[in-house]
Amino acid sequence: MSQAKAVKVTRQQIEDFLYEEAALLDAWRLDDWLKLLTEDAVYNVPSNDRPDADSKDTLFIIADDINRIRARVTRLKKSDAHAEQPPSRTRRLISNVRIVSRNGPTLRVEANFSVHRFRRNDGIRAYVGHYRYELRVKGGKLKIAKREAIIDAMELGSMGSVSFIL
Repeated sequence: MSQAKAVKVTRQQIEDFLYEEAALLDAWRLDDWLKLLTEDAVYNVPSNDRPDADSKDTLFIIADDINRIRARVTRLKKSDAHAEQPPSRTRRLISNVRIVSRNGPTLRVEANFSVHRFRRNDGIRAYVGHYRYELRVKGGKLKIAKREAIIDAMELGSMGSVSFIL
């Protein structure tokens, strides 16, 4: 898709893309989810007290480049991944999708989320916050170059670990 056409990506198309991503993650179709990422993708979950910090000089809950994302998926699929065996059941709700900026084939997108996590022998946990995405149009398709999940909770202790893809 040319840069001129990339600008024509609509909010509805982005919403559909984010809903598909959520469905893949909820179904634990992690290999299919990986196909949504660019070869230089990053996945970050910054700390609650410094959500706008840089992972290069601030401790993040998760700060993965594409190699670490792939390794995370490989670990999550193994039966010895004790934190996710059996896998958590999740249900993601995505709302308030906004295109923040466009620069040729690159779009910056924000959306609110609520992820409900169900674990054996554990209560229901809700992770609420907002996503910040950098999406790129590659080969006529949207791809995730950067995905940040900013959690609104002031502390994570009562929420349990974030061992799944938020």
